[in-house]
Amino acid sequence: MFLAAYVRSGSAAGWGSQSLQTAVAYQKGPARARLLRRWTRSFLADRHALPVPLANTWTISLLDRQSDLKEAICEHLQAMGKYVRAVDIVHFMADPANMVRYGLTKAVCLSTAQSWMHALEYRWTKVPSGQFVDGHERVDVVNYRQSRFLPEMARSDPHARQWDREGNAVPAPANVARPLEKPVVYWWHDESVFYAHDRRQTRWVHKSEKAVPRAKGEGASLMVADFVSADYGWLRSPDGKESARVLFKPGKNRDGYFTHEEILTHATTAMDILQHHFPHEHHILIFDNAPTHLKRAADALSARHMSKFPTQADKPLFGVETNVHDPATGKAVYASDGKLLKTKVRMGDGRLPNGERQSLYYEEGHPREGVFRGMAELLEERGYENARKLPAQCPEFKCKPPAIDCCCRRLMFNQPDFRDVETLLETHCKARGVEVLFLPKFHCELNCIEQCWGHAKRTYRKFPPSSAEADLQKNVVAALDSVPLVSIRRFYTRAHRFMDAYRRGLNGKQAAWAAKKYRSHRVLPESLLNDLDEAGLGAPGSSSSD
Repeated sequence: MFLAAYVRSGSAAGWGSQSLQTAVAYQKGPARARLLRRWTRSFLADRHALPVPLANTWTISLLDRQSDLKEAICEHLQAMGKYVRAVDIVHFMADPANMVRYGLTKAVCLSTAQSWMHALEYRWTKVPSGQFVDGHERVDVVNYRQSRFLPEMARSDPHARQWDREGNAVPAPANVARPLEKPVVYWWHDESVFYAHDRRQTRWVHKSEKAVPRAKGEGASLMVADFVSADYGWLRSPDGKESARVLFKPGKNRDGYFTHEEILTHATTAMDILQHHFPHEHHILIFDNAPTHLKRAADALSARHMSKFPTQADKPLFGVETNVHDPATGKAVYASDGKLLKTKVRMGDGRLPNGERQSLYYEEGHPREGVFRGMAELLEERGYENARKLPAQCPEFKCKPPAIDCCCRRLMFNQPDFRDVETLLETHCKARGVEVLFLPKFHCELNCIEQCWGHAKRTYRKFPPSSAEADLQKNVVAALDSVPLVSIRRFYTRAHRFMDAYRRGLNGKQAAWAAKKYRSHRVLPESLLNDLDEAGLGAPGSSSSD
């Protein structure tokens, strides 16, 4: 650059000034200008005499000079567990044996240890989070998933539209049986909470930016309950004037809480829209396994707290606790401490194997009229003659599978009239001709609306911060409506990839790996078994470490 500028100047007097201008352009001074003139004279005398930088031996890290040091530090950090620190390297290197081994006269400082953490590919960041696994592989959860949920989905899937990655409908194979008359549309339900102060925290920050005061806490909250489908998006009428979306301000001194009664009202609103605007399709409402969704009638059969023998005279009535409701409004009544008021009602009648009614209480005219009869007597009436010899229940009710007659409570649980009690939500929707399906517990990956919430919250966090509840509601609605239909269809396809994985016997960890690896597929390939082995995840059905 210096030589070219000097030649272009055409003046012999510009030798010194041009060298200084070149040095200044690189933020250097007269010393660099003198070096430029020296290097240029040498180059003019010998075209091979190019300036070569000195070997930078003084900044080569000890990690690079000592070939075994990196491996030793890695082993030491692994032995420290998950929560490793840069100071662990300082302590490791301060060990006298290590100082002699690596030729150190003094221990490394903390800043050096921090740079070594980067060289060892550690980063100070949030821990990557995957799907929840608490109870995911529990025996009863897996049994419900494999024997109830997946077969129900397999029955209706041939009637439901499937989508490619661009959101286009994929023609269904002609050789697939279709026992239903109408096309199926799945409507996935869930609730989610948005907070006023929830904003994006990670971004590019200019060094001149200063800290500014911010609001403390999460701020006001707004709960959203809605239905979504891959066919139509959020549940609303074609003209957009009717919507199933519910905006709810949760809290004791606000709108209260989203109870089972609100769930029934929400389902009614959804069914009204579906049957008025989409009558030519078979609609299936899919809910998660939350207690508010699974509530049964107040007197529904349950063996959970039954005693083996009749209730003693000094004990209270055996029955089911239910909420007290205001006769005028029908809403639940709260006590002064903010808790729901409860009352006990008698449990309903059971059904004997021959279909006859079986009262759980001694009937009128009996010396102990109205007293609970006990599981042993009820089972004897159902044909289990040795019921009195069985324990009331196994320790902590953890019966060893595949036992089904090990204790009185397990026998009662497996009786058809106890096992197959409909929820109020199922009864309510069935009366309108709408099917209800419950997701397995702990399986949020099967509910595509979960990803819709995530997409909406990413958009919501980009809005200007505000503590006003009016802004909160406006921003929440805008964020929800910003979720594209093509994304919803991709979320739907992802949920079906997980279902396909579980049908093939994969556990939660294997299914998560497969769903991510084959994210461009609607179903998993035939090479799945080999791919799992190559990834070191074992064969389907093997135990999972999660």
